[in-house]
Amino acid sequence: MTVTGGIMVPHPPLIIPQVGRGREKEIQATIDAYHKAAGKLASWKPDTVVVLSPHSMMYMDYFHISPGEEAEGDFGQFGVPQVKIKVQYDTEFVTLLTREAEERKIPAGTLGERKRQLDHGMMIPLWFLNHYYTDYKVVRIGLSGLAFSSHYILGQCIQKTAGLCGRRIAVIGSGDLSHKLKAEGPYGFQKEGPEYDHRIMEAMGQGNFGQLFDFTEEFCEKAAECGHRSFVIMAGALDGLEVKAEKLSHEGTFGVGYGVCTFEVTGTASEREFLKQFEEKIKKQTKEKREGEDAYVRLARESIETYIRTGEKMDLPEDLPKELYDRKAGVFVSLKEEGKLRGCIGTISPVRGCMGEEILENAVSAAARDPRFPPVRPEELERLVYSVDVLSEAEEISSEKELDVKRYGVIVSKGYKRGLLLPNLEGVDTVRQQIDIAKRKAGISEEDEDIRLERFEVVRHF
Repeated sequence: MTVTGGIMVPHPPLIIPQVGRGREKEIQATIDAYHKAAGKLASWKPDTVVVLSPHSMMYMDYFHISPGEEAEGDFGQFGVPQVKIKVQYDTEFVTLLTREAEERKIPAGTLGERKRQLDHGMMIPLWFLNHYYTDYKVVRIGLSGLAFSSHYILGQCIQKTAGLCGRRIAVIGSGDLSHKLKAEGPYGFQKEGPEYDHRIMEAMGQGNFGQLFDFTEEFCEKAAECGHRSFVIMAGALDGLEVKAEKLSHEGTFGVGYGVCTFEVTGTASEREFLKQFEEKIKKQTKEKREGEDAYVRLARESIETYIRTGEKMDLPEDLPKELYDRKAGVFVSLKEEGKLRGCIGTISPVRGCMGEEILENAVSAAARDPRFPPVRPEELERLVYSVDVLSEAEEISSEKELDVKRYGVIVSKGYKRGLLLPNLEGVDTVRQQIDIAKRKAGISEEDEDIRLERFEVVRHF
């Protein structure tokens, strides 16, 4: 048995009549489409429904999968505790899925549960489904901060597990679209909002799942979407399968995008192995980039590759440009994977004998000691993109008017607390953003204006 299909649905609480109390009629097209999608899923008669929810347990480096045998939840936080959903978990599927993920080196499992109750991102799709079909068990999966490709691979694991345990599986990708569609909406307007909704509905409406990888992390963040990773996992579960895609509705009545699509499996199709295509594209781009990298970036990359593969630090090579031996400077090494920051560690001022040694050490720290991320794994090395920033000496300034986010980095200090942000970073468009981020890194309250400001310039190698 295998995956029978999937549906992409939103989860606005007011779509439940007892919650909406009449306001749900303002998104009637979404309600009608939701019923059609739920009826379609019911017609597949799945043994198990896998629900992917942005509001379930979420970790930066781990996918949380439903533990135990059952769970329930209600809409008490929305004023109607009498509306309840209870599910039986497919424990065999969960066990096999966790094992399959481990074999694919995807960190996933049942550990780390903080709240047993079902979340609304899961309950709302099941509320609709239960109108048409109830003879199913559930697997609940939360999202993670890992790269999109890791989410897609987890989807592939779902498909593989369906075959291993002989289940008919249907997948629900629960997620709203942009929350930034209207100035009068609860989250305001951002130009990326309508652009995200247009692009995602085009891609999903046609079943072009490969386009999900074309959305950058920065773009998704500015659009304030919540369902993209759910959709990527669902796409992975449909990898290599021919699907009949149908776009049922899209609305943004309240300033938040609600999209409904269905994907019915009709056969197999090797040309729809989208992760394989994406990885080939990334390898080609990485190869071209490395052919043009300078000595600074090459040194950082080789330092990381040596340490991750052998556990040993490499010695400073003898064939580097003279300035790497003769000059001292603060250096930051940054890593990105699929456009998402994967590590960044540096020194504001030099602490080692020369700039080459500074790069060697900070590269290893960026890959293995950045507290925001797990250490880089060997299988990630082919996908990493590197940059090296060489800092000028910092100078104190009296006002943020002396800053320019494109030209200057900033150091914010108060007492022993000190935070730095590099210049010309994607997604940082204003001086106020730059200072606020540096404050957060330093552990200084954003409201605190009794701070010391310094600026510096960088020479960026990439």
